[in-house]
Amino acid sequence: MKSHVPVVVIGGGQAGLSVSWYLGRAGVEHLVVEADTAVHAWADKRWDNFTLVTPNWHCKLPGYTYDGPDPDGFMTRDQVVEWLHGWLETFEPPLVEHTKVTRLQRLSGDRFELTLDGPDGMRSVTCDQAVIATGGYPLPVVPPFASSLDPAVHQVHSEEYFNPEQLPDGSVLVVGSGQSGTQIAEDLHLAGRQVHLAIGNAPRVARFYRGRDCMTWLSDMGLYDTPTQEYPGGRAAQEKTNHYVTGRDGGRDIDLRRFATEGMKLYGVLTDGKDAELRFAPTLTAALDRADAVYNSICGDIDRHIEKLGIEAPEASRYEPVWAPEVDPTELDLAAEGVTSIIWAIGYRPDYRWIEASAFDGGGRPMQTRGITEVPGLSFIGLPWMHTWGSGRFLGIDRDARYVAEHVVESVCDGRARLVVAQ
Repeated sequence: MKSHVPVVVIGGGQAGLSVSWYLGRAGVEHLVVEADTAVHAWADKRWDNFTLVTPNWHCKLPGYTYDGPDPDGFMTRDQVVEWLHGWLETFEPPLVEHTKVTRLQRLSGDRFELTLDGPDGMRSVTCDQAVIATGGYPLPVVPPFASSLDPAVHQVHSEEYFNPEQLPDGSVLVVGSGQSGTQIAEDLHLAGRQVHLAIGNAPRVARFYRGRDCMTWLSDMGLYDTPTQEYPGGRAAQEKTNHYVTGRDGGRDIDLRRFATEGMKLYGVLTDGKDAELRFAPTLTAALDRADAVYNSICGDIDRHIEKLGIEAPEASRYEPVWAPEVDPTELDLAAEGVTSIIWAIGYRPDYRWIEASAFDGGGRPMQTRGITEVPGLSFIGLPWMHTWGSGRFLGIDRDARYVAEHVVESVCDGRARLVVAQ
């Protein structure tokens, strides 16, 4: 490892490695630094029955697309890992693994100094361009009152959950109704565990509608390609949790109301707790109604798209609730209900404290335009909504990586070279 490298990409996931793919083809000397191993999160932070929620044809990386037998299906965790390793066999990124960047400091003369902690100890490397590819929200969130709950209750974050067998016998409380929370609740429910689910404001979407996957319709409608500044709903829409749905067993809706008819117990937002007593806001009815309204609204958008283009498709329909709570529950006695485990699925938060540069807003999020910041030489890749709704997903990574790489190549070459890659 040299003491100076023109470009350092920090993070060896699919986003950082996509930038590396383009830099390599442009002949730009660079280094990719990964704290663990390449694309390790797919194998290490997904539960055993995990599947993609986007169709396989969405899976596109530089020089590599899904070409398997089921483009409209949903790869399992292990299939995604195999697919990604197949991509890594198509090129040789200058990757250093098991090495963490603990500090990035801007020096005079428009250079950065990186402090690296690896197998051989601490060392420093300087670079002209730093591309941050560590993910948008690396720190799992657990509420402050979690430590005051009964220590006999086993607590894990969603990224630590793999299967029902790892949990003690008894009922399980899942907190959070985003994609991970609802799918983990389903996983436990299908395994025969008594599940309690505290839901928030996450919307939902139909898996299939009028003969096609909803996400295929939305892609055709341009929703994944619309720039953030033009997206309907603006910042408020971008801050919402992604719609919950599943690709399990070929794909289907996640209908929490149906789960309730089968014995799952639903609650509103968890607000507080101590020992074995938990308290919830009376928001369950409104949350279910709101999720269903979004579901039907998306179906309506698809209907208008079909009508506008004169597409032949099965008849339109709308979701009708199969269950409604008689009253919104506000309390749960963990001991009385036999709850022995809690799975926190309430998301992640950003953590860029190791970067010493004025590139962040008051909430600690990068201030960037398509990954490029106002700090010369500092850029980001792999952020949710970095450019479009597709950013951060397989569908949008290639486009985002190419844009960032083009900027880096022009900067390193003082504008004398442009990225030219055969598509």
